Amino acid sequence: MTISTRGRYALRVMVDLAEHNNGEFIPLSDIADRQEISEKYLESIVSMLSKSGFVVSLRGKGGGYRLTRSPEEYTIREILEVTEGSLEPVPNMDEDKGDNVSAAREMKMWKGLYKAITDYLDSVTIKDITGTEIGQYDFVI
Repeated sequence: MTISTRGRYALRVMVDLAEHNNGEFIPLSDIADRQEISEKYLESIVSMLSKSGFVVSLRGKGGGYRLTRSPEEYTIREILEVTEGSLEPVPNMDEDKGDNVSAAREMKMWKGLYKAITDYLDSVTIKDITGTEIGQYDFVI
């Protein structure tokens, strides 16, 4: 499993919005400047985040984006699933492999890996990776 730049940048946008949350809308140009990411590329990412209800936007003067929930309510998993789709390490994990014992054993291993990945990503929130609080995580995205 490889996380694309789209997924990594979506996390950076969410962290930026959390760190600069003062109740007002934050212009996308400000986020793009701080994160050193093309504003054009970020437009497609915030569109996905907006359609998923993670951010709300306001057009015009004083417009921009802001979170719809508090940072501790967003898990890394849910954000990555919006931008990346399935996080399964191999395709078609839910398909029945019939009587092939070897394939069934292998699938059990892949399902264990998937559970470990999703359990971990469910345990980390946007708040955990913001710079607003020193905690157990020290991440660079």
